[in-house]
Amino acid sequence: MFTSLAASAQEPTITIGQVAPLSGVLATTGQQMVLGGKVYFDSVNDQGGVHGAKIRTLVLDDGYKVDETLRLTKELVAKPEVVALFGFAGSANIAKLLEEKVLADAGIALVAPYTGGELLRKPFNPWIFHVRAGYADEAEHMVKQLNTQGLGRIAVLYQNDAFGKAGLAGVESALQRRGQKLVASASYERNTVEVESAVKVIRAAAPQAVIMVAINKPAAAFAKQYREAGGGGQLFNISVVDPAELVKLGGIENVKGLGISQVVPYPYRQTIPVVREFHEAMKKYAPKDEVNYTNFEEFLGAKVLVEALRRAGPKPTRAKVITALESMNNFNLGGVRIGFGPKERVGSRFVEVTVISSQGKLLK
Repeated sequence: MFTSLAASAQEPTITIGQVAPLSGVLATTGQQMVLGGKVYFDSVNDQGGVHGAKIRTLVLDDGYKVDETLRLTKELVAKPEVVALFGFAGSANIAKLLEEKVLADAGIALVAPYTGGELLRKPFNPWIFHVRAGYADEAEHMVKQLNTQGLGRIAVLYQNDAFGKAGLAGVESALQRRGQKLVASASYERNTVEVESAVKVIRAAAPQAVIMVAINKPAAAFAKQYREAGGGGQLFNISVVDPAELVKLGGIENVKGLGISQVVPYPYRQTIPVVREFHEAMKKYAPKDEVNYTNFEEFLGAKVLVEALRRAGPKPTRAKVITALESMNNFNLGGVRIGFGPKERVGSRFVEVTVISSQGKLLK
């Protein structure tokens, strides 16, 4: 466990719990998730905290393993001082918390998880507050864009777990609404990069486009092997990948032109107030780190959580934080709006597609 706290022991504190994959196949993503939240919490603490209390974050590493997520979350919620949970990654990991009623039994909110899994959104559960659109929203946007380009022969590569199956179902539904079907689908096993058989299945179907519901390493491995085997379909990936990592692992010749759906605005150009605020915070609190979509998304999530803590008043409780989150109807984060309510937990439906350029940069 490591703790981030810019306060002395005598000062009042508000404790937040975060479980993230800081080791294993999703380590680079997990580190960026934690960083995005940390720079915002640090900036709030430097300005006096929330109602005079400094934010303290307890961060635990689950290695993207479902059983570890469960164990560590139980450990966090057993601490009465932890008033909310923040971040977390993995549809299957968080689904396990719902299945075991960990959040319900603790009466605690999980804010801004890094997942768009539909099983965390439907049926309605009151514990998870999503700051991003779902994978079904992303799939709809990608299929619509491909159809507009006249590309109807679509295949899917997906991770064989709740995350991958949520994305697969989203693409299938989007095609069904247009009277179309997948030409092929193939999976790879979670926590591996074994995509060889998937490459064969998908390449044999000769798709015009391949939508990948994959994380960094297997997505890069697929792009490399598919291109080297002569696969010519347009490649897309759902929002959870880091383009810099894809370029590094897959090689620019294999990933150039790859489209990535995004669920927060473009963070590289300071065109809206919250992006400017983010750049300033990164420069001050993480000067050696690069701005990217992952750390920006969790920066936005941290802003949502801090606003809820403000609304919850001095000495916030778990129940007060949930009520405060529900009151955030059409809240403006600085050019990005989030809307929750008593029966609404999906704060944003924003999706746009970016493309990796031949120089390895992400273009809108």
